[in-house]
This record gives sequence, C-alpha cells and structure tokens, in this order.
Amino acid sequence: MINIVNLGLINYNDALDIQFALQKKRIENKIQDTLLLLEHNHVLTMGTRGKTQNIYLSPQQLKDMGVDTVYVNRGGDVTYHGPGQIVGYP
Repeated sequence: MINIVNLGLINYNDALDIQFALQKKRIENKIQDTLLLLEHNHVLTMGTRGKTQNIYLSPQQLKDMGVDTVYVNRGGDVTYHGPGQIVGYP
C-alpha cells in the first residue's frame, strides 16, 4: 500500500522540508510508503554537479522573472521546475 499526497503548487523549499519530515517518519516506521505529487513555483535547482555557467540568465534577470535558485544536495546539474509540471517524489 502506498499513500499518495497531492500538495498542489508549493514552494520548492517547503516541499523539501515535507520530504525530510516524511523520510524521518518512514525510517521510524511511523508511516507507510508515500508518494508526493506536486508542482513547484518557478525554480532552478542546482545539484551537486551544478555549474552556474549552465544558467544563461543573470541572477537579477531570474529574480525579475520570479525564478528562485536553490542549491540542493542531490545529484545533477541545473534543473528547472515550474507551474504545470507535475513532479513526483517517493
């Protein structure tokens, strides 16, 4: 059995906080497996292999467009997430 939770449109950092909280509860066997379905506000995530030269806009241009940049401890380079893109986090 898997618990599916639709978080709707949510800020990236808020969703990340929820993931860490659920992970802790799952490790403690307090909840069942859970799949989060959601959309993020406009955000670029910079993974552990992220290179700023792969972002073609300046920080000010991104800010003016309402795009946040978040540095994460996950693999990968630069990834865009935004409204209309459904993301699933097991």
